[in-house]
Order: sequence, then C-alpha cells, then structure tokens
Amino acid sequence: MSAPSGAGKTTIVKHLLNCNLSLEFSISACSRAMRPGEVNGKDYYFLGSEEFNKKIISDEFVEWEEVYSGMFYGTLKSEINRIWNLGKHVIFDVDVKGGVNLKKKFEDSALSVFISPPTFESLRDRLIARGTESNLTLEKRIERALLEMDYASKFDVIIINDILSNTLKEAEQIVRDFIFHK
Repeated sequence: MSAPSGAGKTTIVKHLLNCNLSLEFSISACSRAMRPGEVNGKDYYFLGSEEFNKKIISDEFVEWEEVYSGMFYGTLKSEINRIWNLGKHVIFDVDVKGGVNLKKKFEDSALSVFISPPTFESLRDRLIARGTESNLTLEKRIERALLEMDYASKFDVIIINDILSNTLKEAEQIVRDFIFHK
C-alpha cells in the first residue's frame, strides 16, 4: 500500500490486518526520530543515520529511499524473511517510490495498491487535522504529495479513499482476490 501522506493508507493497512487474510505487517526502518507514542520494533525500526547507512552498504535492504532530506526509510530483508518464516503474506505501508521498487523486485508475486485522496484539498485538510506536523513539515508533506500523486499510474490498482467504509471494503476485496485467486 502506497499513498501520499494523509491519504489513509495506514488506516487501510490496519483494517486489512484484522481481516483474516494471513497478512503480517512489514515494519519499515527509518532514520528519523520517534514521534510521541511510537514504539521501536512496532511502528518502525528506528535507526540512526549512521546505522541506516551501514545497512545500505551491507545490502540489508530490499528497498530504501531518502524520502526527505537526511530522512531515510526502507524495508529490511530480514523483516520480509521473518514474515515468510511465519507462513504469512507481507503487507507493506510504504511511500510511492518504495511501492514501485517493491513491485519491480517481486513482480507478479506482489500487488501494488495506490491510495488516492478524493481531492488534493481533502488531503491537505487531513494532514492539518492530524496535528502531528509543524507548519514547515506540513508544507514539505504537501509539496511531496503533489509529486507522489504522479506515481498512481505505476500501481496495479488505484483506490480513491473518499468514504472510508467503502474504501475498506474495496481494499479488502482486492487483496482477498489477489491472495486467494492468483
């Protein structure tokens, strides 16, 4: 699952994890500081920039990206192996470049889903309503969201997150069809 920040992908992923689809959340690694309420090893693997760079050099990531200047995010190979060893399907909550890179890596074994807000204005309103951003980071996220929207056509499926209950049903059906009707 990929989307611009604030489009609802995390809400959708959390719903899918509770749908008896044998999914396990892939915990991404990042170099940013923890936000209030976040837990290392649950929300992200919080690595310092130096540790993140060491893992890049030693080829420990399936994919990684410098999402914001000096802020890295990526998927550790060990995380995917952990989930596969449980006999489960991996579900990712990643930025659009990560989503495109994962699809290239896993090809037809992966379903790439882009979550789109109904309008760009609604996305801006959602980001403001979260209350987790300073004015500067809010503007950075909005600027980045404009660029990320251009990636939608590179995904297998685009879901427009307008009415959440409908979006959750649609996402569940798409994932269910992919897993059980491949």
